[in-house]
Amino acid sequence: MNTSSPESTAVVDIVVKIGGGVLAHPDHLAAALTAIGAAGQDRRLLVVPGGGPFADTVREVDRRIGLSADVAHWMALLAMDQYAHLVAARLAGSMLVTKRHEIALALDAPVRQIPVLAPYRWVHEADPLPHDWSVTSDSISAWVAGRVDARRLVLIKPPGARLHLAHTGTGATGFGETAQNAAANELVDAHFPRVLLPQVRFVMVSADQTDALVLALRG
Repeated sequence: MNTSSPESTAVVDIVVKIGGGVLAHPDHLAAALTAIGAAGQDRRLLVVPGGGPFADTVREVDRRIGLSADVAHWMALLAMDQYAHLVAARLAGSMLVTKRHEIALALDAPVRQIPVLAPYRWVHEADPLPHDWSVTSDSISAWVAGRVDARRLVLIKPPGARLHLAHTGTGATGFGETAQNAAANELVDAHFPRVLLPQVRFVMVSADQTDALVLALRG
């Protein structure tokens, strides 16, 4: 599947996906947002939210009464929008966006804003991914990274995530790891290796590893 954007020049340097599980750890969420805010002063960042407890509610409703694949998919996307509103309210100097052109407007404003993507509208129009639970916000953030020509995707995982991956001299966990291995270790969803473009380097960092996150955001 070709997920590159035909109309694009490079819009974003780094896409930062904040996992939904981080929301259960308010102090680590605050520290991660502080690191993102600092990095966003001199780097072109785009923040993509996970689904968190909002998506878990959709899963629970699906388990209890059964939803069609299409309904569950779009409700889960709307769950990401809810988390986006929360992140935008807590990330200093940020701006909620819903479409690709709004990302560039935020980054190129006289006073740069860090765009936080509420992805439902954009993903609904493009409809690029399967409608099942094999697709999570990890795959959606990978698709977005391809559409904005990002060179790096940083996945912030909840504290305690078993990131049993090799380190390099950077000190940030996940540099050099393959998407296939990450999926095999259930650190990302099964669809992630199929949607991540080869030119996008991805990094996984636990939310309690603030120093590693700062390194990852230096790009």
